[in-house]
Amino acid sequence: MENLRSCTLCPRLCGAGRLEGRRGFCGEGAEIRIASASIHRGEEPPLSGGGGSGTVFVSGCTLGCVFCQNYQISRSGMGRSVSQDELAGIFLALGEMGAENINIVTGSHAVPALGEAIRAARRAGLQIPVLWNSSAYENPDALFLLRDVVDVWLPDLKTLDTDLAARFFRAPDYPEAAEKAILAMMDMQGGREYRGEILQRGVIIRHLVLPGYLESTRKVLRWFADQAQGRALLSVMTQYTPSGGSGPERFVNTREYETVLNWLAEFGIDDGFYQELVQDSAWLPDFNRANPFSSELSVPVWHWRYGFVHDCHKEDAYVPAAL
Repeated sequence: MENLRSCTLCPRLCGAGRLEGRRGFCGEGAEIRIASASIHRGEEPPLSGGGGSGTVFVSGCTLGCVFCQNYQISRSGMGRSVSQDELAGIFLALGEMGAENINIVTGSHAVPALGEAIRAARRAGLQIPVLWNSSAYENPDALFLLRDVVDVWLPDLKTLDTDLAARFFRAPDYPEAAEKAILAMMDMQGGREYRGEILQRGVIIRHLVLPGYLESTRKVLRWFADQAQGRALLSVMTQYTPSGGSGPERFVNTREYETVLNWLAEFGIDDGFYQELVQDSAWLPDFNRANPFSSELSVPVWHWRYGFVHDCHKEDAYVPAAL
């Protein structure tokens, strides 16, 4: 936790005294705050499997994406503080509900505390893999603190274009930082392991296609082919949704989708996944609800307002429960 005294966990190196209650760019102090934990069925097949992925959404973020789908928790402060032991209990509850893994979403600014919570859960009997689901805007030294507790690294590679990174992600150094972080993840992991069809150890690099900016995607695909082919899986996402902000104001169209698929063939990338093209915003989460997603996508386990919950097969219903 001494890393938070003058915080340098992320590449912004803002130096905020988070142990003294000051907040960094991420909007967070020293405590862990989370917004939701659920069994999520919308991840890549080797992550969701039959039981779903045990997603835990951490409040705050080191980036400032202008079209963030999780803005309620990344920039608007939604979430509740939990102790490391409480969080370990949430991890265990997800496991008891049948989750294939623990999927920690946007935890880059809380690495030390999250690492300790994972270790506490392991000591209490957690046996399923732990996924680190991040933007990749991270320092390799911070990631090294997780080398003994993270089994699957799930970073984004949003762009390798510095102008785009400044415009849409408020981080002109994102390309350099993300490249270093992802290379470190691949070096730490070394290979892939499966239990049946479920990934137990490895790296999956995600890339979200931005409508109107296909050259950015082409750069990412070329980088993957040159630097990560054989060391990681690629997941191409086409779910970009207009937010009414300053990002692109349309969905990915059919021509762009087909172009990206052709590029995958051109670069010989065939180890991974790509989404079907669905031009719809119905999947967007609302963290005011006990189940932020549709009942088809997830089963809620814990919510920042209600504690442990279950959905009773109704999207907005909640029933406090002790798991």
